[in-house]
Amino acid sequence: MKIIEAQKNGFTISTDKDKLDIEAIHQFLAHEADWSRGIPLDTLKTSIDNSLTFGVYDNGRQIGFARIISDYATIAYLGDVYVLQEYRGQGLSKWLMKEIMAHPQLQGLRRWILLTDTAEWLYKKFGFVTVPRPELYMEKHNATVYKS
Repeated sequence: MKIIEAQKNGFTISTDKDKLDIEAIHQFLAHEADWSRGIPLDTLKTSIDNSLTFGVYDNGRQIGFARIISDYATIAYLGDVYVLQEYRGQGLSKWLMKEIMAHPQLQGLRRWILLTDTAEWLYKKFGFVTVPRPELYMEKHNATVYKS
């Protein structure tokens, strides 16, 4: 897949996996994010290998991340979205979402999915809504999978 990069106000968003600072991503997801606390490094690496990734950088330093799991035809799952605390309030999360939603391989999809309890306001700006018929959705969730 073609690498896409965008620059704005000295920041960069890139889909180049070679630029990702896996240790920095792991630090945030394993120790700061409630949804992935304790995620093993090998599990994170596998998830990145099998996803379309978006890194956010300040002069090469990893300051944000998001990944998409998709078949690139009908559906996409947006996950592991973050911008480091000290960089929030600068519009970076909105810019990241704009770049994700504009990615050429993610156009014309029937459905986008995400789970969040922290940034509903952000995702609503990009057309996400709460599930209108939750009785249709099912999940199998193991909240303690990384604690063993």
